Parts: sequence; structure tokens; C-alpha cells
Amino acid sequence: MSVFGPVVKIHPVVLASICDSYERRNEGASRVIGTLLGTIDKHSIEVTNCFSVPHNESEDEVAVDMEFAKNMYELHKRVSPTEVIIGWYATGFDITEHSVLIHEYYSREATNPIHLTADTALQSGKMNIRAYVSAQMGVPGKTVGVMFTPLSVKYIYYDTERIGVDLLQRTRMTPGRTKGLTSDLSQVAGSASRVQDMLTTVLAYIEDVLSGKVTADNSVGRFLMDLVNKVPTISAEDFENMLNSNINDLLMVTYLSNLTQAQIALNEKLVLL
Repeated sequence: MSVFGPVVKIHPVVLASICDSYERRNEGASRVIGTLLGTIDKHSIEVTNCFSVPHNESEDEVAVDMEFAKNMYELHKRVSPTEVIIGWYATGFDITEHSVLIHEYYSREATNPIHLTADTALQSGKMNIRAYVSAQMGVPGKTVGVMFTPLSVKYIYYDTERIGVDLLQRTRMTPGRTKGLTSDLSQVAGSASRVQDMLTTVLAYIEDVLSGKVTADNSVGRFLMDLVNKVPTISAEDFENMLNSNINDLLMVTYLSNLTQAQIALNEKLVLL
């Protein structure tokens, strides 16, 4: 954990891109590096994207294709102009002497860049993600070194990214480590089942508190009060009518979509004739 400094928030797509670049690394390469992109505010650094940068590394020297990194960033700015260079990443667990040299380059591209390490070798049984910020140390006018200070790391995601994360989680329990996308109706059924399970847990907790089996927690009570206040006051009949109306609208859109696809396929066959 960090003692000071901003919080680094990482999106799942960044971790997936790092793992993909590591799996596609050149033969004989021990690690891969790349540029981190995202946004910065007063209290946090949000890492939303990244791309790998070719480099050659040996015991004596390291060479990074900086021209490739600049061209990739220029192309990326055309798609996402709000994302800027915020640092760089490297696979592995330790910070090496070569890391200091690479960090010096990114210090020219970004103000106080972060360095992210991803343990893709799973030395501790999981992929540890660590973030650092550098600070100079030493006697002024003499040899100056660099000290890397760890920062707090949090994982966040957009609603659209949650779909992929949930799918990856389900593959852990399948023998073949593969899982296909479910239909919309299956997703609705799964969500409804999870909501029902959570409501059952909440009701069991409330009954235990009322019976004296569990000591009441004021913070839990406030959360439950906020939850109840957010539920709109609506009768069961009105809710059923609203649900049926929305389902009919969804079925109509699905029917029109299938009809359009059939018309397009029929038109393509007629053109070939």
C-alpha cells in the first residue's frame, strides 16, 4: 500500500491487453513493456488503455523502439483524444536497472509518470499488479539515484466491461476453460435469480436482528433504508402492466429486426439471379 500519492485505477481491458502482449512476445523475450494511457485528476490516475512497445533487452543494455511508441500514440489520439500518456508497464515482479532507463524516457513524455508491473509468471499464485511513482534521491551535485514508491491500486470497470469480466469468471468453473455468450433472456433470468438470492440474504439478516440472534449494525441499517427509499412506490397491478408493455415493445423490435434480416438475405439472392 502507498503512504502518499494518487490512487491508480485500472480497467480490465488494460490487464487483458498486457496478458495478450506477454503471450505473443518474441521467442526468448523475458518480459514485455508498453505505454499506459488514461486520465489524471487531483486524487487518482485512471488507466483506461495501453499498447505494447517493441524492445530488446539483455544483461548489459536495453533498446526500445521509441519511434513506434510515438506513432502508436499519434494514431491512438485520433480515436481517443482525451486519453494521454500516464506512464508505462512491464511484465515481471521486480524493478530492474533497465526499468530506470525506460522510466527516464517516459518522464519526458509525461509529468511524473507511473510504472506498472504485472506478474504474468504468477510467482505467488496470482497476477500481482503493482504501481509505482519515482522520486530522485541523493546529494545535490553528486550522483543522483531514483527511488520507486508504491501507490494504491484499485480495479474499476464500466458496465460494458462487466459483461466480459463476468464471462471470464464463469470459465474458471468449466472443465474446458471455455464459455459461450448467453442469450438476453438467460442473462435476465440470471440477474433475477441473483437479486432474489440477495433479497433472501437481507430478509434473513433482518429476521435475525429482530429475533435478537444478531446484533444490529447501524451502518447496515442505513444502507437498507437507502435501498428501500430508492424503490418507487407502485402497485403490483401497475408494475405488471408496465412490465408487459415493455416486453411487448421488445418482442416487436426483435420481430422487426428478424424481418429486416430476412428481407436483406432475400434481396441478396434475387440480385445474384
